Amino acid sequence: MQDPAFSAPGQFFKGNLHTHSNVSDGALTPDEVCAAYKSNGYDFLALTDHFVGAYEYPITDTVDFRDGKFTTILGAELHSGAMENGEIWHILAVGLPPDFAPSNSPNFIPSNEQETGPEIAKRAYEAGAFVAIAHPEWSGMTMQDARSISHAHAVEIYNHGCEVECDRGRGFYVLDQLLSEGKRLNLCATDDAHFHVRDHFGGWVMANAESNTPEALLKALKLGHHYSSTGPEIKNIIWDENHVQVESSPAENIVVLGVGSRSASLNGERLTKVEIDTQVLAHSPWLRLVVTDENGRSAWSNPVYRNS
Repeated sequence: MQDPAFSAPGQFFKGNLHTHSNVSDGALTPDEVCAAYKSNGYDFLALTDHFVGAYEYPITDTVDFRDGKFTTILGAELHSGAMENGEIWHILAVGLPPDFAPSNSPNFIPSNEQETGPEIAKRAYEAGAFVAIAHPEWSGMTMQDARSISHAHAVEIYNHGCEVECDRGRGFYVLDQLLSEGKRLNLCATDDAHFHVRDHFGGWVMANAESNTPEALLKALKLGHHYSSTGPEIKNIIWDENHVQVESSPAENIVVLGVGSRSASLNGERLTKVEIDTQVLAHSPWLRLVVTDENGRSAWSNPVYRNS
């Protein structure tokens, strides 16, 4: 079976799903942020300013920055309700309608009068957004927190800003535990760029869409027709019962993961086309793949599921 992200009709477009401007707490204006990503080879961008009253609940309008080579998707980072550690929720919502109703979130301090995190995630999901559980490691999210989100498409497994600023940019443990409990979720890598420090151009998604338009990109993201990367390119993945074939840019390590501690891997120099025996993971209902290059940069596939 060819991995759905590679068998779907279309072509791959590079995009960042999590970014901030000076409409909230970023350093640059929206046009400067869009210009920066366009000039650095990105095909699309979601500008996701903080959706709180202190910034007048912005869904930053980037429509005018779209052209034949670069597009934008409207979105926001939503905040409402308290997690178990008492801090407010962060929910990434890409593809929100411009009239998405404000939450009762005047600032970043949670209160009992607000929607809960799961409630605002559900509302964004039902409004048509691609919803991701944002930076779980940085947030101090517990597994009980993560389990409470019933409406999400993905977990943010790499957040470049959180990695740069405090070495808490990863979300793999949360993702893998949810997958092992039967949740079906994809993953995404992002920047969460604010441009106060070097927090940009470090994590992105490659979406296989029929066109570089907001509608086609959102469809691809929701279907899981994308992979995530901090550098390497994944060109194709073909799964069968006991093996996986992988084509990629030159890699030094390719790993297949599933439930529990077992994994299958292949190490070498400048690996570009390999086959890996996955029988050790025959018990796992899901599998996902990681490609790492000689510089320690990685690319991650979305999970695939047996008997689906």
